[in-house]
Amino acid sequence: MKALICGAGLAGLALAHRLHHHGWEVHVVDHAPGPREQGYMIDFFGPGYEAVTAMGLRPNLRKLASSVKSFRYIDARDRTTVSVDYTLFAKALDGEIASIMRPALERMLRESLSDQVEIRYRTTIDRIDGDRAQLSDSTVVEADVIAGADGIHSRVRCLAFGPETDYFRYLGMHTGAYVFHDPKVFEQVRGQFVLTETLNRQMGLYGLDEGRVAVFAVHRTEDTRLPEDPREALRRTYTGMGDLAERALANCPPPEEIYYDQVAQIDAPRWTDGRVALVGDAAYAVSLLAGQGASLGIAGAYVLAERLHAAASVQEGLADYERRWRPVATAVQQAARNRVTEWFLPTSSAKLLLRRWGFKAMRLPGLDRILVGPLFPKNHRNIAELAR
Repeated sequence: MKALICGAGLAGLALAHRLHHHGWEVHVVDHAPGPREQGYMIDFFGPGYEAVTAMGLRPNLRKLASSVKSFRYIDARDRTTVSVDYTLFAKALDGEIASIMRPALERMLRESLSDQVEIRYRTTIDRIDGDRAQLSDSTVVEADVIAGADGIHSRVRCLAFGPETDYFRYLGMHTGAYVFHDPKVFEQVRGQFVLTETLNRQMGLYGLDEGRVAVFAVHRTEDTRLPEDPREALRRTYTGMGDLAERALANCPPPEEIYYDQVAQIDAPRWTDGRVALVGDAAYAVSLLAGQGASLGIAGAYVLAERLHAAASVQEGLADYERRWRPVATAVQQAARNRVTEWFLPTSSAKLLLRRWGFKAMRLPGLDRILVGPLFPKNHRNIAELAR
């Protein structure tokens, strides 16, 4: 059996790993010139953590994970308004959580692949006709499965299911991320998640190593257009949030070293058609508000590979994957839209204070699991049950 996967991100690499494990010939293409270095720190937990464990990669994950001791908010004078011991989050998830830079997680999956798995950068799919895909370099590949794992702006989804506007749900926010070097800022944020306590916009910082600091930013805006110069847009939008934020803005790298995009979800009524399947953000982007995009991307790829391996036919396997995995992704999307947004990015001082009190209450005995649980929801079925 042969698979052509478009997208060398988390979902595409996880799918490639698992299909090759089951004896498939796997080819991966990606339009980017090479592995992406832009990204932000994520809390990796839930079904993706279970899938990585089932793939035998948990030791690799733990080795690359960063040490986080606390989670705190700061005001415009850089004073701490609330601080939470990060072990509370780990305790709520029975230790099955890893704080890791998204590019590092991608690198872990990429380095786990067999040399027999081909990855071709600067290449994408230009046309799909049944089991045949014409690539951007004019070559034609025949495959039993053509998988679109090429993100929220998926090329495969547009070719097989229609234009992006049919499925794109803009959530009223833009986000950016980058890494810079500043020993002074590093010393103030090392081993912590530090976030600004601000309305309608937020910047988060985390110390990586050797004076490097990772920055994550998100703000509300009705304008769906992306700026021509993301660095200028970040500096304009996030000024006046304190000295730490100002130093981060002053150290903002060139535009090509910045990740910048809309905060959105993909609401696709179908993920499979013939031999084409969508997985990860291409099929069910949940948005960064949900905090589980990486986890659901990897886990969905795992379920897809397992069902293709177990099914009597490709069509049966694809249909079974969608039937089993759609309810999980849909539930996370709905939670992000209905409950998480105001907690994540308050629009009023009253809501900001409510969040502050909620975090402080986490330190009270007996309330930690009750209050932390909604931030790190568990699925009612584990990944082994969904994939079996």
